[in-house]
Amino acid sequence: MTKPFTVRVSARWRAVAAALILLALPGTAHGADTPTSTDLPDLTGVRSKIYAERYSEAVEELTALTTTVQHADLYNLLAFSLRNLERYDEAAKWYREALYYDPDHKGALEYQGELFLKLGQTERAKVNAQKLNFLCPDGCDELNALNLAIAEAEGTLGELPSGDSPRSALSR
Repeated sequence: MTKPFTVRVSARWRAVAAALILLALPGTAHGADTPTSTDLPDLTGVRSKIYAERYSEAVEELTALTTTVQHADLYNLLAFSLRNLERYDEAAKWYREALYYDPDHKGALEYQGELFLKLGQTERAKVNAQKLNFLCPDGCDELNALNLAIAEAEGTLGELPSGDSPRSALSR
């Protein structure tokens, strides 16, 4: 009687094979808790409305898009427009949604921080600034803008030494 041929595969090789199979599966490139975004349509027209401070028109157009598009940039623009219309509760919802789809969205972190300042929640704005400081170790416009807004809210803007940037002064 002959014995069946068996191959002994080490646990290490099984793990490598499993990893390769997982990488080959569609849709597994995203983190387990980060939802998949849909393609973002051209928002040039909406951005023009926002730059022209026609926020109500932008909100109308962006809200219609939320029924078919899931994207952090869309939600961030909608929240920005709502915040400028002083519709803070709605803006907060859409900033949360933007950060759900992209937790490192620098624009959403900056603007949500500015919303926190409008609501008198300076400590929460500082948390966003700390995250931006982590994301932008060499500085970035979003971090600088939020740090300036925090300094203005705290009344410390005039206390910056000459030549000192808002980033260096507020990140000490």
